[in-house]
Amino acid sequence: MNATIAAVRMKGISKAFGGVRALDRVDIEVLRGEVHALLGGNGAGKSTILKILNGIHRPDEGTIDVLGVPLTTHTAEASRAAGIAMNFQEMSLIPTLTVAQNIFLTRESRDRMGLIDDADAERRAAEIFALLEVAVDPKSIVADLGAGQKQLTEIAKAISRDAKVLILDEPSTALAVSDVERLFVFLRKLKSEGVAIIYVSHRMDEIARIADRATILRDGRHVITAPLSELPIDTMIEHIVGKRSKGLSDVERGTAVKGEVLLELHGVSGAHKPDNISLSLHRGEVLGLAGLLGSGRSALARVIAGIEPARAGRISVKGRPVTIRKPSDAIGAGIALVPEARATQGIIPSHSVESNMTLAVIGRLSKAGFVDGKAASDLTDTQIKRLAVKTASRDHAVSTLSGGNQQKVVIGKWLATDPDILVFDEPTAGIDIGSKSEIIRLVRELAASGKGVIMISSELSELLTACDRILVMSDGRVHQDLPRSAFDDSTVPADDTAHRLQAAEQRLQIEIQRALKAKEVPRG
Repeated sequence: MNATIAAVRMKGISKAFGGVRALDRVDIEVLRGEVHALLGGNGAGKSTILKILNGIHRPDEGTIDVLGVPLTTHTAEASRAAGIAMNFQEMSLIPTLTVAQNIFLTRESRDRMGLIDDADAERRAAEIFALLEVAVDPKSIVADLGAGQKQLTEIAKAISRDAKVLILDEPSTALAVSDVERLFVFLRKLKSEGVAIIYVSHRMDEIARIADRATILRDGRHVITAPLSELPIDTMIEHIVGKRSKGLSDVERGTAVKGEVLLELHGVSGAHKPDNISLSLHRGEVLGLAGLLGSGRSALARVIAGIEPARAGRISVKGRPVTIRKPSDAIGAGIALVPEARATQGIIPSHSVESNMTLAVIGRLSKAGFVDGKAASDLTDTQIKRLAVKTASRDHAVSTLSGGNQQKVVIGKWLATDPDILVFDEPTAGIDIGSKSEIIRLVRELAASGKGVIMISSELSELLTACDRILVMSDGRVHQDLPRSAFDDSTVPADDTAHRLQAAEQRLQIEIQRALKAKEVPRG
């Protein structure tokens, strides 16, 4: 293997969508046998340049070489033939097919009769998951999988192509820490075999551990390419956001002023999870739900939002019992859920920013069956400004926005309903560090304005920055209910915000592990 051979060389790549210039003469070179991180904020152009490399988009200008051979036909088939494989941040899986059928879709094995051989696909899929050392049943229907298993299936689909260039776009978003570690072991093996890996992630700690070099884009332009040894995390963040930043440790939390109890759960259980949950949420408070995948955090959010009805227990809003059997019941009670799966549950990608932003309040904006166009436009413009959504106009399709800006549209849609209680399920998944800080500040502002907020996040630093109180969950149950101050380390100076946040993360991680061990003890 010769690691100095360029696996990918893209020169002068430009691309515009309507009036928005997504890429402006960008150069990227990725070597064989390296993990090359591609970094940048929302709208920086990362997904666009990767989709060009993968044949989804055609460049307006520029050239592409793959292993020294010009790539002149810009189609997905031509990119696959050149040895390129990609997993997608917004998953491309077909829900009604099995895991194995998705992995080998369009590349199915055939038996002697020429019929599709599902058994062979299941065997080969099982071999890939065994290499990754993860538990996913190849026979499972994708619609029945959790977010983490869907993510692993998407990764397995990309790996199955025996590619020379493997593109991973936010592969760890829905993965447990243990699954990320196994993925890294496998990527290092591919790297040793000469595979070039382009790795996109907003998690700076992951980049520092897995990448050899990084290219940073900002506003569609190339900023820097350098070895990771020359890019400490604070320098990476500075290049990404265009200014010096400590990330989330820069966010001012302020002091919560708790008011009346907005939401109470008494012994609430779902079909499988949650299990006998009791909690209270006050006006002006941000309540965090911490735990590993499968701990029941999202299941609890779905019960509160009426997506999955409670099978037992009572729910009260502002001291009054409410019956929440469907989402409209929750909305009527002043509860809004910003869901984890924004692509399938949060937005209609082909519709405009305005139609998405106004979707939840269309009845309020209508008179005699006609939508008040000015009111709809004014509401949308207000939310675009409030959330700093980067879009050419309110009339552009949401599919043309970056993942982070799509998430802002989802949040704006639900803020338009002016709910008393907001439930955020992984609100910053796939969002850059600068926008993460914006979202966390927004969460704090919403609480300060008198809302009650429940926040779920797999990133502990986000919970510790946003929340006033944290419930630690495992196996559908609450194991600890702790104030944010319980995670502070008095030995770390108060003005050393970065190290104080790191110390708090370690303490919260210990509590999560304790909850996991408690789950393994048989209930008496």
